[in-house]
Amino acid sequence: MSLIHPSAIIDPSAELGKDVEVGPWTYIGPQVEVGDGCVIGSHVVIKGPTKIGRHNRIFQFASVGEDCQDKKYRGEPTRLEIGDHNVIREGATLHRGTVQDQGITRVGSHNLLMAYTHVAHDCLVGDQVILANNAALAGHVHVDDYAILGGFTAVHQFCHIGAHVMCGAGTVVIKDIPAYVMATGNTAQPHGINSEGLKRRGFSAEAIAQLKRAYKVIYRSGLTLEQALPQLQQMAEAESAVNLLIKSLQTSSRGIIR
Repeated sequence: MSLIHPSAIIDPSAELGKDVEVGPWTYIGPQVEVGDGCVIGSHVVIKGPTKIGRHNRIFQFASVGEDCQDKKYRGEPTRLEIGDHNVIREGATLHRGTVQDQGITRVGSHNLLMAYTHVAHDCLVGDQVILANNAALAGHVHVDDYAILGGFTAVHQFCHIGAHVMCGAGTVVIKDIPAYVMATGNTAQPHGINSEGLKRRGFSAEAIAQLKRAYKVIYRSGLTLEQALPQLQQMAEAESAVNLLIKSLQTSSRGIIR
């Protein structure tokens, strides 16, 4: 049974799953799918085409699935897809994609988007990601699993934030951040491996030690990335966690922070 406040405006074509709650003065437009068990607060606006998975909680004044802010956008039917068990806090904004990319903005599962965060068009956000208050992703940004972006972090378009990255508050990102790296500053500078975060996620002491050695190869050996990669690949033979770091380096399109 859905619990819909009488003042909510739900387009007849919108599809709501079981046990969905919708608060007062919320608008859910056409071509919107909301999965089972979602809780949508008051004064939320959800526009389509948007698909929202199961057991998400969306707080008041969030704007989900709105037209993007790209000046090239001409009303094409692009999409936003959101996975399961996400928390989207007050005033967050998530925009649909553009046809200049894949036409979709995608947010995975088990993410926390704190108040006033922004996910722009064509962003791909993985699972278990945290965007702290006022963190903002420009268009076409990729954020991999378990990354944490501190409050007021600003990420330039097309940047790639690797898995398990930790950005301090107020970080300005204009280049890619490799997996596992801690970064802060304007502009972002690397500050070692996110070892505390990795400990919390069950990485062994040996894996973390090997990742620290890999970090030194990249940042302290004086080698170019092309020269460093063979050493990293040898290290990956002993510790598989290094493979994720290598992949983030090989797929970088904007160059990495230095």
